[in-house]
Amino acid sequence: MLNPQWLRSFAALAEQGSFTRTAERLDLTQAAVSQHVQRLEERLGPLLIRRPRQLELTPAGRALLDYCAEVGAADQRLQQRLSEADAEQGEIGLISPGSIGLALYPYLLELQQAHPGLSIRHRFAPDREVLEAVLDNRFELGLVTLKPDDPRLSVSRFAEEPLELVVPAGEQVHCWADLDRLGFIDHPDGRAMAGRLLSRRFPGGPGVRSLPCHGFTNQIGLILEPVARGLGFTVIPRYARLAFPRQDAIHVIEGTPAVVDTLWLLHRAEWPLSARAELLLQRISPYFSIAPATR
Repeated sequence: MLNPQWLRSFAALAEQGSFTRTAERLDLTQAAVSQHVQRLEERLGPLLIRRPRQLELTPAGRALLDYCAEVGAADQRLQQRLSEADAEQGEIGLISPGSIGLALYPYLLELQQAHPGLSIRHRFAPDREVLEAVLDNRFELGLVTLKPDDPRLSVSRFAEEPLELVVPAGEQVHCWADLDRLGFIDHPDGRAMAGRLLSRRFPGGPGVRSLPCHGFTNQIGLILEPVARGLGFTVIPRYARLAFPRQDAIHVIEGTPAVVDTLWLLHRAEWPLSARAELLLQRISPYFSIAPATR
């Protein structure tokens, strides 16, 4: 690797066209500037044609000057990425389950509109993939429904999200027979969520597997569409329900006891969050009641 000081001297010399002026600009002796150029020429061959009142770059010299510009630009990008003061430029990586992701996404877009220099990369994923992505540094922030126990992670309570029993508008559920009449709209976590909620609401019921299944989708934004069309009921996290645009076509059956999941915010514990991530958390905190305490 070429010495950065040699490169600075050469770039300044190409700009100034004089060893004397270059030495003054860099606060070096003229002999030091000459030595830096000599070291480069020992490595790269002739870089300058020295004339009485003019310095001319050789082809190798022009190539080295281009290289100096590339190094300078790379250094600037590195400083920008490392700068804690730069909250409004660069990428924010967030990975989360689909339900909270649906609720977060409009706020992420609002943040990017307010700060066009930001690029927000958001991925929906299950807990295991979220953990792997944060630990592998592919995403700076992650959200999971099960609290991990890994010393490499900083973990804090992000929000609470109840499970909801959702039926078509105008329907009511008073007993297990009503659920059997409506039929179940399944999704990847549907049976597990329904089992947790319905076993508490209807402790004498035969279980979710006894219910007729009237549909399945793995797209979280579409789970409530068949419910809204009267094809059945489902159990879904509240943030996914709130993101559904046709609220007038569905109905939430309230009841006790409630089943509430905690959403946990993750990031690597070995280094501080970027200023961009801090900005994101500050902006969404009023909507999701982020708790400040960490494990």
